Amino acid sequence: MIKHFLPTLALTAVFSIGTAATALAQQPAKTKSDADKMKTKEDGVMAKSKVADDGKVKMKGKANDGSKMKAKTKPTAGMDKATKGVLVGGAMMTPDKDIVDNAVNSTDHTTLVSAVKAGGLVETLKGAGPFTVFAPTNAAFDKLPAGTVNTLVMPENKQKLSTILTYHVVPGRLTAADLQDGQTLTTVEGETLTVMKKGSSVMLHDAKGGTANVTIADVISSNGVTHVIDTVLMPTK
Repeated sequence: MIKHFLPTLALTAVFSIGTAATALAQQPAKTKSDADKMKTKEDGVMAKSKVADDGKVKMKGKANDGSKMKAKTKPTAGMDKATKGVLVGGAMMTPDKDIVDNAVNSTDHTTLVSAVKAGGLVETLKGAGPFTVFAPTNAAFDKLPAGTVNTLVMPENKQKLSTILTYHVVPGRLTAADLQDGQTLTTVEGETLTVMKKGSSVMLHDAKGGTANVTIADVISSNGVTHVIDTVLMPTK
């Protein structure tokens, strides 16, 4: 769908320039196309376009008066992120997978994945949602006092672990653009997080006064969105 949409926009620009330059009477357009190429003649302007596998479009145009035009376009960052995914922990997180299936491929989130399994939250985070997950990296867990993670994943501490993990989950699909400075987010755990935002930088203030930075935003999954953070958020409970 993107391959057909981009060249159409680009060709519209070519035709507008060609029409103004040549001032020719309008003639019926003739178009030939396949999945990756398009050739169109309209108002005395011959235009060709080709879409590469990465979404980039190359265009050439020539008018009856001899004037020529060349142009290149590429997908916007947002379009690329929405269709191809985001690289996290050496793996591509893609919108066709759920939050858990994306997370298990990240080498930066092995501790979080183990904790989610120990906390019995796998099925929840594979559910329909949508959820917004703030996902601490392995390095974030390493900031905790020595032995904390090993203690939390013990069966007898399952409830405490679940409490901490659900404090990192907010109902709904909140992208970075949806997060506003001073905004209060009510987590699945029940307590709140406060958003601190300056420009494109997003931080979260937890119930114990800690602060986490969003290092990778808008990792889109089929049942929500994940934001990678550099510090484990702690509830008061």
